Formats: sequence, C-alpha cells, structure tokens
Amino acid sequence: MSVPRPNPLLSDRDVDFQLYEALDTTALCALPAFQEHSRDTFALLLDSTRRFAREVLAPTYRPMDAAPPVFEHGRVRVHPAMRSLYAGMVDLGLLTATRPPDVGGQQLPLTVHAVASAYLMAANLSAYGYLGLTIGAAHLLEVFGTPFLRDTFMARLYRGEWTGTMALTEPQAGSSLADVKTRATPAPDGSYRLQGSKIFISGGDQDFTDNVVHLTLARIEGAEGGTRGVSLFAVPARRPEGDAFVPNDVQVAGVIHKIGWRGLPSLVLNFGEANDCHGWLVGQPGRGLACMFQMMNEARIMVGLNGVSTAAVAYQESLAYARERPQGRPAGIRDTTRAQSPIIEHADVRRMLLRQKAIVEGGLALLLTTSTQADLAHHAPDEATRKRAQLLLDLLTPIAKTFPAEKGFEANALALQIHGGYGYSSEYLPEAWLRDQKLNSIHEGTTGIQGLDLLGRKAVAEGGAALQALDEEVRATTARARAAGVEPAWSDALEDALQQAAALTLELGARGMAGEVDVMLRHSTDFLELFSVVAVAWRWLAQAAAAKEGLARAPTPEDTAFYEGKLAAAQYWFAVEVPRVPLLAHLCRTGEDSYARMRPDWF
Repeated sequence: MSVPRPNPLLSDRDVDFQLYEALDTTALCALPAFQEHSRDTFALLLDSTRRFAREVLAPTYRPMDAAPPVFEHGRVRVHPAMRSLYAGMVDLGLLTATRPPDVGGQQLPLTVHAVASAYLMAANLSAYGYLGLTIGAAHLLEVFGTPFLRDTFMARLYRGEWTGTMALTEPQAGSSLADVKTRATPAPDGSYRLQGSKIFISGGDQDFTDNVVHLTLARIEGAEGGTRGVSLFAVPARRPEGDAFVPNDVQVAGVIHKIGWRGLPSLVLNFGEANDCHGWLVGQPGRGLACMFQMMNEARIMVGLNGVSTAAVAYQESLAYARERPQGRPAGIRDTTRAQSPIIEHADVRRMLLRQKAIVEGGLALLLTTSTQADLAHHAPDEATRKRAQLLLDLLTPIAKTFPAEKGFEANALALQIHGGYGYSSEYLPEAWLRDQKLNSIHEGTTGIQGLDLLGRKAVAEGGAALQALDEEVRATTARARAAGVEPAWSDALEDALQQAAALTLELGARGMAGEVDVMLRHSTDFLELFSVVAVAWRWLAQAAAAKEGLARAPTPEDTAFYEGKLAAAQYWFAVEVPRVPLLAHLCRTGEDSYARMRPDWF
C-alpha cells in the first residue's frame, strides 16, 4: 500500500500568478456588479476552500472510489461521509457565490468561483459533482422559474437542503436530444404528469438530503417533433402536497457501474410508472433546449475545470514522486556504487513532467480567460462590451471544455507512466484519476460535438466577428510580450498561427455556404484541435510576458525559479505544439477523405 503524502491539489503560487499577474482579475472589481469585492474578499473564499479541500475533502477520495453507491430497497445509499462533506461545501458559500444578494449570493466573479471550485474538484471530483449539479439546477430555476418554483425548489437548492440534477438523456436520445420521448400531459392544476425513462442521471438519488429536484426534458402531449417540441420541467423526487412532501412517482430502476467518478451515482430513472409523477414547466413550452443552452457555456467551463483539476492533482502527485523515487543514474555514469538518482534527473521523466505542466497550466489559463469573458458578458455596464465578450465566450467555450478533457487525459496517463509499475496498481492514485478524467470528453457534449459546434456555429458567427475579437486580444498579448522582452519569435508564431486559423475558417465557411457542408465539417475535430493549440499558445504567451515582468522586479530565488519554469513551459509549447498548426490546417482544407470513404463493411 502506498503511503499517502500531502498533495497541494493545485499550485497556490500558480493560481495567484494566473489570477493577478497573467490576468488582472482585480480589474473586475471596477464593474458595478463586483464593486463590493477586492483581492482580499477573493482570498477569503480561496483560502477557506483550499483548506477544506486539502484537509477534509481529499482524504475521502480513496474511500469513496473504493465503495461506490449501492441500490437497496429502492433507494441509493452513498458513502456515509457525504452528509458532512456536502454540508461543509454548502458552508463555504459556493452554491450561491456568483449569484446576486436577492437569492442569498455574494455576487463574486465566475473567474474566482472557478478557481475555488477547481480545488474541490481536484480533492474529490465525485463529492463536488453533487454541488456542481445543484448549482446548475438552481440557476435554471432562478432564471426561468415561476415564483412558485423559485420559492419552493430554488430556495431549498441554494440553501443546500436539497440537491439537483439534469435529467436529459434517454436510451435513444443521448447527444441527439431532439429524439426525447418522455411525455408530459397537462393536468387541471397547471402542473404536468410525466412518463418516461432517463439514463445516466448523475446524482439522481442519494440519502444525505431530503429531496432531489430533476430538471427534466420532456415532450408535451401533441407537441411537434424535433427540438422545438421539447420542454423543460422541474420534477422533484418528493413533491409538495399541502404542508408536506410526498413521494412523486420517480423510481430508481438501476445503478450504472462506472469506471470513474465512482462516488457519484449514475442512475436509470423511471418517471410516472404509477401515472402520478408531477412536474412543473420551466420557461415556455417548446423552449426546453433553449433554456438549457443558455446555461451551457458555464456548464462546459465547469467540465473543462474538471479536466484541468483532475490533471493537476495527478501532476502534483507525479512531480513529488519523481523527486523522491530513486532509480538508476544519469546517462554516462557507470559507477554502480554511486547512489541512485531521483528519477526527475532523467531527461525523459522531465519531458513527461514538462508536458503535464504545459497542459495543466495552459488549460487553467485558458479556462480563467474564458471565465473572465463570461463575467464581462453578464456584468459589463455597456452593451458593446457585453456583446464582444459574449462572442469571445461562445468561441472559446468549446475549446475550454475540450482541451483540458482530451489533453488532460494524456497528462493523467503521463502521471501514471512516471509512477511506473506502481502507477499501474490500484494502491496508487494515478490510475483512479485517469479513470475519472475520461468522462470529461464525453459529458456535456462529446469532443466530436464540440468540434461541430465550433466550426459549424461559433467560429463563423456574425461574419467572423468572434475571430476579429480574438485577433484583437491576441495582438494585445503579443504587444505586451514584445514590451516585456519575451522571445519575439513566439509572438510572430502566434500571430501567424491565428492568421492561418482565421483564413481556414473563412475558406471552410465559404464551402459550407456553397452547399459543401460535408466537406466543411469533415475535419471539425481537427479544426477544434488546431484552435486549441492556438488558444493555449495565446495564454502561454501571456504567462511568458507576466513571467518576464516578474523577473524584471528582482524577485526572490523561489520566484525566479517559478518564472523561469513558466518561460520553459512556454518555449515547449511554441516548439512542440504550434508547428502542428499547418498540418492540421492542411487536413481541414483538403478535406482528406480516407475515413469518410470507408464503408461500414470495410472495417
């Protein structure tokens, strides 16, 4: 059995650097929505969350992974620690941290909330999952719910008395939500009676709060087919009846056995087996998906944070292991009487560590930049700034969701590799984090769907206005980097890569307009990867500029090492990743069709 060592989860020094040196998060406090806040109030949330994550949440990860929820007598029993863990997370204030005071919130920037959440995710992703799902459900009710729904359901969700879920998926309707078959029949009292089955419902039942509210997609009887006939309903496990809450005919039909996120149950739920499942309409009839998609950017940012956090905790673990694990001696040393060297002295181990660092810290930088655009899109006082930020948010979100999921999985695999044979054993944690990571490229829209979304909608929106805004942001960063003395070739390479990406977008968009939609979208996943390389290069250049600025301030030896590490990771990204842009562009531009030509019977 491995001996547990303290794991910082994320680097506090890196988090502060990202928030206050690479970015200027305190500038958000100039917005009216955040004027009551400062770096000090941000620190209060971050410090309390870090402490809770490290001291309380992280020690429960291994036990919860080893003892997943069980289905007994029609109910799901989760790990007994969840009751106190959930209460502790609620006490941190994260359920309502970004919400306005009228619903009990602190109106903190999403950028700060994202970092706080990342510590909890890194500590115990499954435990955080209940909180994240509840935030999403409550936010939907806050925005689209009637006064009854806000008072009866939303308030209890935000107070932490109940939990929430998103009940979207059905056996025949996963990514294709237009094929939802769950039915909703109007009732005389203004509610609806729901019938149908949902699958893969995370947190769909538990035994540490009194109720679960399912935000459920269903088709009102007589509604048209396709997406326009899908509505959204609030369906509690226990419904209000007079002064009490009674069972609402929502039955757990089974627990799905997962390879990761094992502390958070994934369930099959049956609604209305006894024709007594009451649901309340959220928003307008036929606008269920529209309601969901208004919340999708933040949901996908959270999935990206899942990915970064899961890669970060594994990176920290493998870094500590590489520093303490003796094995072999440096190349050229044949004296076997000499003590073995820590494996971090071997070049290939440093290669794997540097790649993890580049992915983790580049991914976090991208996510915080995307979160900042969300803050501006929601809270900037002038419409022009809000509109521009929304364009950037829409453009960056598929990238910020996918890059940490796909490359995070690679980083997690490298963490396991550094542990060698020990990493392949279940007594060490890298294999568990690798299992957790895989879900992030699947839920909230698979990688393939994110590619279609980016190329088919976001990159070509409003005649390329989002790309123009990104170009302005990149040029501001290259100007900063040149002024700070960063290697000029990196700025040149970034500007050239973005120019290639923009030209490719216009070319593919023209093909789509000409009716060649299949050719346009054939390599949408490669298009997404190309933009990921460019977007992360942008954020690494910003970090390099901040590092150069830090070095100019005559820092301590510890800070000097930190900044030099940033510059080395930026150099790595520009040397190894950015040169891939022309190849990816070539695949997209030529419409290389080897897989498109493959007939099913050829496999």
